[in-house]
Amino acid sequence: MTRRRWNSEASGGTRFGLAAGAVFACLALGVRAATAADAPAPQIEIKNFHFEPATLEVAAGTTVTWVNHDAEIHAVTSAEGLFASPGIDGDERFSFRFDKPGTYAYRCALHAQMTGTIVVR
Repeated sequence: MTRRRWNSEASGGTRFGLAAGAVFACLALGVRAATAADAPAPQIEIKNFHFEPATLEVAAGTTVTWVNHDAEIHAVTSAEGLFASPGIDGDERFSFRFDKPGTYAYRCALHAQMTGTIVVR
């Protein structure tokens, strides 16, 4: 029976290369996941009877939050009837998740001049 000798130098380099590649892949995925998780949720500021930004583009599945910085109550209402907030008082919030691609117009139900658009890709 012939025994084969193990070449530790040759296999060590291969093992190191595979291990290094696996560690690099895990780190790359971890960094990507942390970056996505750390990204702030999209917000629309309600200031001086305006929505800022007036148009917001987001990916499908994104939750958008409106934050009222006015002293007046506002109510965010979809033109398509998709969502309608209760009255949002100063520093209160309303959120809605946009699951399907499309363009969604909205307005303040109490102040008709206040309009905005969400574009979902």
